[in-house]
Amino acid sequence: MTTSSETPRSERKHPAHGIRLIDGQPTVIFDTVCTKDRHPWLATREVHSLLIEVWESAEAWLMGRYVIMPDHIHFFSWYVGSAIEYDKWVQFWKSQFSKKFKRKHCRWLTDAWDTRVRSALVYEEKWLYVLNNPVRQGLVERPEDWPYQGEINKLLWP
Repeated sequence: MTTSSETPRSERKHPAHGIRLIDGQPTVIFDTVCTKDRHPWLATREVHSLLIEVWESAEAWLMGRYVIMPDHIHFFSWYVGSAIEYDKWVQFWKSQFSKKFKRKHCRWLTDAWDTRVRSALVYEEKWLYVLNNPVRQGLVERPEDWPYQGEINKLLWP
């Protein structure tokens, strides 16, 4: 696996790529994947169902909790011993989705913003922030009312 750039995130104009594996520690990633030009095509039942199908079949990394917003997706995933690098896995499921969805105007932004989550406490803090994203955007009054969220695999911290 590769290592991320040492440039502080606040100074970067593009995301650093590569996830460093550390023996004895879980490798949990919090990521945000956006649509090209932030075009709002994601928050539909059809897209939600197809993403679940693709994520369940892309087993190199496990997909956990997620929230699908109109123009981006926040999600957690974790390493399961695969030889496939994280960036390649994200690229794989995005390409599988696009092949099945077949709408030329619905494209992904090439990059994604991934961050390693180092503790269960940080994981829960990030999840609560993400869960409330539809409320902050004025799409629903309560997080539980947003239909485009879920959990594919349950993450159990060691």
